[in-house]
Amino acid sequence: MTIRETIRDATGEDAAAIAAIYNPYILDSTISFEEQAVTSEDMATRIAGVQDGGLPWLVLERDGIIAGYAYATKWRVRHAYRYSVETSVYLARGQGGRGGGTALYETLLARLRAAGCHLAIGGIAQPNPASVALHEKLGYQKVAHFSEVGFKFDRWIDVGYWELKLD
Repeated sequence: MTIRETIRDATGEDAAAIAAIYNPYILDSTISFEEQAVTSEDMATRIAGVQDGGLPWLVLERDGIIAGYAYATKWRVRHAYRYSVETSVYLARGQGGRGGGTALYETLLARLRAAGCHLAIGGIAQPNPASVALHEKLGYQKVAHFSEVGFKFDRWIDVGYWELKLD
């Protein structure tokens, strides 16, 4: 049986499926530092904000079901940072290890290059060997490590930062 995969721009209609993918990362892991579940309306606002800012928010569909998403946000608000972005990718439970994260990130990075972005930055809560492996597979290099920068589930969490020059 052949699985049909498509990567496309997210729409507001995808917000519920995206929130359903993201909320377990909030509620059950330290991968996201958010602590409250996100509503579909909140997610629709986030998608629109990213896209209105000229950056991509992509979804991966497998046989018509959203299996993951990736997006980029501005790294910082100061104008001098305008060519740097932070990248993120999330897959639905059970969708890892099938190439979806790589496909999403490759498409995202190509779009960022085409848009004239210079630097992609990935912040990864530690430990997260799968995310580190994905970023390094795509050429990101570790450039920073902050110890005990986040506090969630009654414990301190480190965050590492990886960068990829896009041009």
